[in-house]
Amino acid sequence: MNKITGSGLLILALGALVLFTVSFTAKTEQVRHIVVFKYKANATPAQIAQVTQALGDLKNKIPGIVSFEHGVNNSPEKKNLGFTHVYLLTFKDAAARDAYLPHAEHKKFGQMLGKLGIMEDVFVVDYAPESK
Repeated sequence: MNKITGSGLLILALGALVLFTVSFTAKTEQVRHIVVFKYKANATPAQIAQVTQALGDLKNKIPGIVSFEHGVNNSPEKKNLGFTHVYLLTFKDAAARDAYLPHAEHKKFGQMLGKLGIMEDVFVVDYAPESK
């Protein structure tokens, strides 16, 4: 039978801790999904409210969405290039975001947007938050 020395045991323990930490962090790191819309000039406030409500409702329909926020650009810098409405979904992790994208409820939301015909443009940014 092979004996593990004190230093060998320490190396094994440290290796296990590193593997656990990497595995745990990779599985639980939240992902922010920012969607910014540029609506057509003929989009009514009621239609924009419908889109906002439907996007917010996905939190209760698709697992893994931790939170939903939205707002209207109010930057005095005037650098928004006509993009006005910001939607922020926070996902439990990248796997939850990846499951959201092809989810039937997300696809229904996209179909609703298409039927309304009020979207001029959209851009999306995803990131995992980092702190200093």
